[in-house]
Amino acid sequence: MADPRGFLKAGRELPKRRPVDVRIRDWHEVYEEMSVEGLRAQAGRCMDCGIPFCHNGCPLGNLIPEWNDLSWRDDWQEAIERLHATNNFPEFTGRLCPAPCEAACVLGIGDDPVTIKQVEVSIIDRAWAEGWVQPQPPERLTGKTVAVVGSGPAGLAAAQQLTRAGHTVAVYERADEIGGLLRYGIPEFKMEKRQVDRRIAQMKAEGTRFRPGIHVGHEVTGQQLRARYDAVVLAVGATAARDLPIPGRELGGIHQAMEFLPHANRFARDATYQVPITAEGKDVIIIGGGDTGADCLGTSIRQGARSIKQFEIMPRPTEERPSSQPWPTYPMVYRVSSAHEEGGERLYAINTTEFVGDEQGNVAALRTVEVQMVDGRFQPVEGSEQEIPAQLVLLAMGFVGPEKGGLIEQLGVELDGRGNIVRDASYASTVEGVFVAGDAGRGQSLIVWAIAEGRSCAAGVDAYLREGDTELPAPIPPTARPLLA
Repeated sequence: MADPRGFLKAGRELPKRRPVDVRIRDWHEVYEEMSVEGLRAQAGRCMDCGIPFCHNGCPLGNLIPEWNDLSWRDDWQEAIERLHATNNFPEFTGRLCPAPCEAACVLGIGDDPVTIKQVEVSIIDRAWAEGWVQPQPPERLTGKTVAVVGSGPAGLAAAQQLTRAGHTVAVYERADEIGGLLRYGIPEFKMEKRQVDRRIAQMKAEGTRFRPGIHVGHEVTGQQLRARYDAVVLAVGATAARDLPIPGRELGGIHQAMEFLPHANRFARDATYQVPITAEGKDVIIIGGGDTGADCLGTSIRQGARSIKQFEIMPRPTEERPSSQPWPTYPMVYRVSSAHEEGGERLYAINTTEFVGDEQGNVAALRTVEVQMVDGRFQPVEGSEQEIPAQLVLLAMGFVGPEKGGLIEQLGVELDGRGNIVRDASYASTVEGVFVAGDAGRGQSLIVWAIAEGRSCAAGVDAYLREGDTELPAPIPPTARPLLA
């Protein structure tokens, strides 16, 4: 364990965010660096809890008490070895994961939990700075080949594990650069893309081959992949966005979040890029109160929106853990992200009933009504109707599964009742030699689940290629559910 009395001597402390009026003028990450002394004090708060529920809260099963102890002892090199033992990309999860491990921290029963996520990202940032993150090419090749379709966190994790196991792996990505949602969905102010770039460089040095700009299912068919490779991993994500089919949906100026965010990411890397969808000078309404909506909010602020409102149909969460979500489950409480801190207005229990257009056929306003839950259903509140001006509407209401047709149709894989790809305990689909990892099989979920499934799927593929034998970590069954609801 770390400091036996650490949780009694130090309170929970997070790194400071850069001043709002400074950070909204650029696209750099919002957090300032924390001192080594401060980090060691935070790691030292990890207590001798006997049963570390944080393990169960984390889909990756990260060895959290071990690397907390090593960080407190100033043994950062051994700490990154423990961290990499279960997580290929801790710099991604340390920045983007909502930290269900912290919700399951035993210290959190009666005090503020350990800042697990901050210690995690500090370990990997230190490791990169010290040159401890090096390529790990396989000692010998198996002669087997694997195609991974999709280069998000699930695809990258599967590819790295399979490459290190000695297989020849090619990662296909339809976008012009590798990274999936890490590249074009996550704003630069949440994670600068240099974090992705250096992992890609490491994987290239290990032997992984990358094929960006190839839309599998179009330029290359599913049948061609199966004929060319010994195994295929589908890590295509759940990219079919949930729509809002109400009157006026056909008007201009109404876009899905993932039609909007990638352009901002391109501009953040290249100031000469001409952004086709911008919030500059507009009244913006974001429909959806989750993380993607917050990403749209922070991006719109940086683009110079005139006003921003974020709608959520659910009522405002409480600030304390609800009794229906006891420790160690992940509670749905009111949270303020860095983007919410920067501006905009959050409106709860509100439903959009119609988009109103102008003479040019573009959206000009939204008609809304307040709602309340009655017998498990949303009912309008009489007399609460209003019309709110907007020239840009961003739909951030989540995703409903992988895109149908194309590759999925060509391969003939079976889908479940929710439209996700069916797979068994080894992550194999109903088609011989075709495996599934991440949101394509689980449905829209967390980055930490994507990496966990990518690693688990790799073990399943390796066992398939080696006729039942694998030295990769044992897979977590797809049906497993940690304490995160």
